[in-house]
Amino acid sequence: MRIIRLENENETAVTISNYGCLILSWKVKDPNGRIRDVVLGFDRPEDYLRKEYLDNYPYFGVLVGRYANRIGDARFSLEGKLFRLQPNKGRDHIHGGLSGFDRVVWDVLEVNRTDNRVVLGYTSPDGEEGYPGNLHLRVSYTLTPDDALIQEITGTTDQPTPVNLTRHDYFNLNGGDGTIEDHFLHIPAGAYLEQNENLVATGALRAVEHTGHDFRMEKKIGLHLPQVGEYDQTFVLDKPYGELGLAARLRSKDSGISLEIHTTEPVCHFYTGKWIPQMRGKNRQQYGPFSGLCLEVQHHPNAVNIPDFPSTVLFPGDTYRQLTRYRVSADALSAKA
Repeated sequence: MRIIRLENENETAVTISNYGCLILSWKVKDPNGRIRDVVLGFDRPEDYLRKEYLDNYPYFGVLVGRYANRIGDARFSLEGKLFRLQPNKGRDHIHGGLSGFDRVVWDVLEVNRTDNRVVLGYTSPDGEEGYPGNLHLRVSYTLTPDDALIQEITGTTDQPTPVNLTRHDYFNLNGGDGTIEDHFLHIPAGAYLEQNENLVATGALRAVEHTGHDFRMEKKIGLHLPQVGEYDQTFVLDKPYGELGLAARLRSKDSGISLEIHTTEPVCHFYTGKWIPQMRGKNRQQYGPFSGLCLEVQHHPNAVNIPDFPSTVLFPGDTYRQLTRYRVSADALSAKA
C-alpha cells in the first residue's frame, strides 16, 4: 500500500492510498482555525485490512466498481448473452462484488507535486467478478488552490461491458463528532428512483414533491428522518445529461464547513449510514449509525437491466469519462455564534 498526500497553501490536505483509491483523510481548516478531518475512517492504514472491519464492511472512503450500487439478481444480458455476477448482497450484486475495485492495489502512474496531482491505474481482467472484457482505467486526483478535489476517470475496454464507478466517502463535516442529522443538505433533484424491498432500482421514477425526499431547498437531514427511517436513495439530478453541474451541497452550522459537489454524472445516491457498524474510528471516536453520510455520484443503479435508463455499457473504441469536483470550504457566517 502506497500513501500520497496532497496539500495546498490553505492547509487543506487529502491523503490517498493506491489500495482501492482510498481517501484516508480529508483535512480542512474551520473558521476558528481548527483542522478537521471530514471523512470517516481509521488513523492507521493497516486498520482498513483488519478482519473485524472487513467482516462488517461499510466501504469507508473507497472507489467502487466495476458497477456501483446494486444489479438485481446479480445478472444481466448483453448482446444476447447472459452474464452472471458474484452475488454479495443477498441474491443481488453490489459495488462490483466480493473483490471490486475497492479491494485491489492500483498502480501509481504519476505523482505531480507541481500540479498537486496523483494518477492511479488499474486493469480489470476479463471475467473478474463475472464481468466481460479487459477494462483499462485511469483515475486522477488534483487538489486545487481553492480547496477543490477534482476526480477524473477514463476507461477503455476490448469487449462491451457495463461500467459505473463512484466514490464511497462517508462525510461528517464536524470532524467525525456526533451524527450527521443536524447537517443541512441540498440536492437539486425533482425525482428519485423507486426501489424494491432489496433496494434494487425497478425502473420507475418517483417525484420528490410532498415527500421527505425533497431536498430541492436546503433542509436539515434529520427533519424527516423519523418518518423515512433512513435515506438510501438515488436522486435524478436536474441538469443536462453529461454536463458538469451541481449534485449536492452539504453544510454544518456547528463547524462552519461546507461541501459542494459538481459532476458530469446523472444521479446522486444519498445514504445516511444507518448500517455503519459500532466501531472505533479516528482519534478513538465511536462510530455507529448516522456517524457519516455518502453522496455517491454515478449512473443509474441497475441500468444494465433497465433499457429506459441511460446506458452504462462501454463499447470498444469508446472512452468512459467521469469528472467530479468536490470542494470543502469554511464559512464563518454559517458557524454557530
